[in-house]
Amino acid sequence: MPSLHLPASTVPSEPAIPDLSGILRISDLVARADLRLAVASGAEHLDRRVEAAHVSELLTPGQWLQGGELLMTIGLLLPMTDHDCAAYVRDVASAGACALVLGLGRELPHQRAPEPLIRASRAAGLPLLTVPDEVPFIAVTKAVFEARAAQQRLALEHAFEAQRRLTGAAASGNGVLATLRAWRAATGVDAIVADPVGRLVADSLAGPPEAPGADGSPDAVALLTASTDLIRRVAARGLHGSGSSSDAEGVRLEVQPLGARRLRGLLVLAGPVESAARLLVSGLVSLLSLELERRHLADEPVRRRRAALLGRLLAPGTTPEQARDVLAAAGLAATEVRGVAVGIDADSATGAGANAGDKGAADAVELAADLALALPGGLVRVAGGAVEAVFGADLDVRAILGRFAPGRPAGIGPAAAPDAAGSSVRQARSLVALSRAAGRPVEARPGSTSRLLLGLADAATLTGFADAVLGPIDAADPAGELAVTLTTWLETGGSWDETSRRLDVHRHTVRNRVDKAMRLTGRRPQDGDDRFDLWLATRIRRDSLG
Repeated sequence: MPSLHLPASTVPSEPAIPDLSGILRISDLVARADLRLAVASGAEHLDRRVEAAHVSELLTPGQWLQGGELLMTIGLLLPMTDHDCAAYVRDVASAGACALVLGLGRELPHQRAPEPLIRASRAAGLPLLTVPDEVPFIAVTKAVFEARAAQQRLALEHAFEAQRRLTGAAASGNGVLATLRAWRAATGVDAIVADPVGRLVADSLAGPPEAPGADGSPDAVALLTASTDLIRRVAARGLHGSGSSSDAEGVRLEVQPLGARRLRGLLVLAGPVESAARLLVSGLVSLLSLELERRHLADEPVRRRRAALLGRLLAPGTTPEQARDVLAAAGLAATEVRGVAVGIDADSATGAGANAGDKGAADAVELAADLALALPGGLVRVAGGAVEAVFGADLDVRAILGRFAPGRPAGIGPAAAPDAAGSSVRQARSLVALSRAAGRPVEARPGSTSRLLLGLADAATLTGFADAVLGPIDAADPAGELAVTLTTWLETGGSWDETSRRLDVHRHTVRNRVDKAMRLTGRRPQDGDDRFDLWLATRIRRDSLG
């Protein structure tokens, strides 16, 4: 994955959401007069974060800690020797505790911090605090958790306010762009939106909101490039999962799918999304999904107009001049075009009840919309139980079908001049049934249809047919000259001269060999059925060997 260098976020126009993590520090507790905490050692480490408070009199409490705790003890069981204190402090520090608090009092084991414990804490870099018996440990515990709860409430309040700003931006008339900019102002995290094909739609990066570049800022393009593989993986799962990774510089990338019932786009977040900002992600996804669904519905008249253009292109009697005019009106300027037809699932289109038929029709319309998005300049329509399309021949249509129509039967017509687009679509439609039987898209190419048909039959049956037809030739000529000559003659359309040239033998030799093969098999060269049987048998032999 290429390295991604993002610019430092600009100062947000609105206050950012406070971070939930690390907001309470040891120094905050020491500053509270009611807790009367005194620092015995480790004053230089008071900026450590406090995640919780815990009381334990165990000599090895580390296994009960998760990290970030303020561990409180009266030292009831701890021998105050250098060796024992060092072992105790090492256990506490290695478990991730942020500080050790020792309770002092006249009726407690210690009235001041013992020197062995101070030395061990200083050596381990673990702050050692003391608290008098007038302040019970529960007061310190309550102070920690009340402070954490207050910060969580504050973060939620800021999150709700930020969500309102996001909603206002989404309703501003410049939905995707304004929403992304509001997200960045609230969180400081850069974001882009790409369409299902992976093309940039909008970004939150540099550039004034009122005049975004059509192709995005350089930083947005860099972010899109860095996340291409992750976008492709998430898009392949549709709406069923998100993904995350990091680039070579360690920048965290996160991709979320956008859409209601079908994938309409992908959100890319660049940088760590802290726990407070994480509260906004689901809302951001929902707002962007609504906006992309709105755009999809708004584009329906355009899709209908282009479907009507395709209908004119494929209409009987369309002249080459009219075909060129239609393609010009559609903005399809390719020198060669290709047709494709994708079959609609018969079960969903004609299943029991009206609901199944409605679902099949809706699926066909959505598939047509997906292909219209994925085929730049292409024309797409739903007609006669299939989705038909015409597009530039340079596009990788197999990759597009694999992405947007996986598992569906599809025929791919040959590349043709723009005025022959209708012929390419008709050939594509004729291959849909073969594709359904083969379980993969079928492309019209010289010889490909016959190979597909042969591939659909049982191999033993085909071999038996070929042996039955060509067996007499094999028996009479084990060297195979008769079979090779007959195969070449059939492939050249019965041309004596071309067969002679390919085999580098005299044309009379070719004629003699072919005549002998005909006699051996009991076939007549002038009979079309006989010649087809021979062609089919030689083709089976050639394909089985190749």
